[in-house]
Amino acid sequence: MNADPAALSPSTAQEMPAPDGPLSRARPGRERIMAAIRTAAVAEFSLHGLKGTSTQAIAARAGLTKPQLHYYIAGKEELYEELLMQVLHAWKVVFSFEDASDPATVLGDYIRKKLDHAFDNPEISRIFTREVLDGGRNLDRYWPNAQAWTQKKVDIINGWIARGQMRPLDARLLLMHIWAMTQSYADYAIQTRVMLGLPPDAPIDREPIARELVAFVLGGCGIGSQA
Repeated sequence: MNADPAALSPSTAQEMPAPDGPLSRARPGRERIMAAIRTAAVAEFSLHGLKGTSTQAIAARAGLTKPQLHYYIAGKEELYEELLMQVLHAWKVVFSFEDASDPATVLGDYIRKKLDHAFDNPEISRIFTREVLDGGRNLDRYWPNAQAWTQKKVDIINGWIARGQMRPLDARLLLMHIWAMTQSYADYAIQTRVMLGLPPDAPIDREPIARELVAFVLGGCGIGSQA
C-alpha cells in the first residue's frame, strides 16, 4: 500500500474509492464469521497497531483457530489495509460540508458529527491514530485525498470570511483544532471518564460536551452560536 503520492492520478487524488477486500466481498453465509473477524481485528489493531498485532490474537478474539482465520483472510496486512481504508472512506462521507450557506449550522453540525463518531466508534477511530503514531507508512495513498477534501472545506470557510460571516482566521488551522478537540474523546476515552468521575460502564452525557464545544468554536470564529 506504500504508493508514491506523486504517482497517483489527479482523479485518484480527488476521490478515495470505497474499500474492497475480504470484508466487503463476504457472501451471506460467511457474514457472521467475517463480522467476528472484523470486530476482533478492530480491537487488536486499535490496541497494538499493525506491527504489534498477530493473526493468532485476531483468531483467538474472534473465537477461531489460526488455520480457520486464514481460510477467510490471506493475512493481517490485507485485513488492516481494508479496515484503515474503511475508516478513511467513512470520514470522507460523514464529515463533508453538505450546505455551505450558514457557517454556524455547518460548523455546528460538523463538530457534532465528529464528536458522535469519536464516542460511538472509538476503537476503529484509534486505528488511524495508532497508524499515525507508528509513522503513517500505510497512509501514503490517503494523504493526497485528505489534502483535497480539506482544501474544499478551506475554500468554503474562506468564502464565509470574505463575505463577513466570520472573522479572518486560518481556515486550515481551524479544521485541525476542531479535529483535535473532538478526536480527543476517542483517543483519550479513559481520561475523559476519569476526569468526569464516571465508571467504565457508565454512559457519558455528550450533549453538554457538544454544546460547550460548538459554542467555543463558533465564539472563537466570531459568529453566533447555534441554539
